[in-house]
Amino acid sequence: MLGGGLARGLVKKAVAVAIAAGAGFVAIVALGATIFFALCMVVPQLGAAAITFGLFALTALIVTLVYLKGGNEDDEDDEPVGLGQRAFSLFRERPILGAVAALAGGWIFLRNPALATMVAAAFTEKSHGRRRY
Repeated sequence: MLGGGLARGLVKKAVAVAIAAGAGFVAIVALGATIFFALCMVVPQLGAAAITFGLFALTALIVTLVYLKGGNEDDEDDEPVGLGQRAFSLFRERPILGAVAALAGGWIFLRNPALATMVAAAFTEKSHGRRRY
């Protein structure tokens, strides 16, 4: 059954991503606690909290600016041609909307594996331009 194997692989990947995200979150919280308690040895607790907050806020600002600067490359002004290219541009331009659409599509595909086969065929179908015989 195509839907069962496909769904099982997607669930395994989703679990792996969730575990990695959880581990990253715990690591960041532990780093923050370590910095706070190290600063408590030098400055009062309120100062240590303020410095720790400022350090993490500055890091978030730098990461955001680097991400936004790298995302403004508009080399391609053409309209996406295929269904796959349109889906990719949706994920690139509107990641939250793309994630919601992917989750809704995944739910529909889990409910009806035959529909997943039809959509996969549509994604792999060649363009409807000139045909050579």
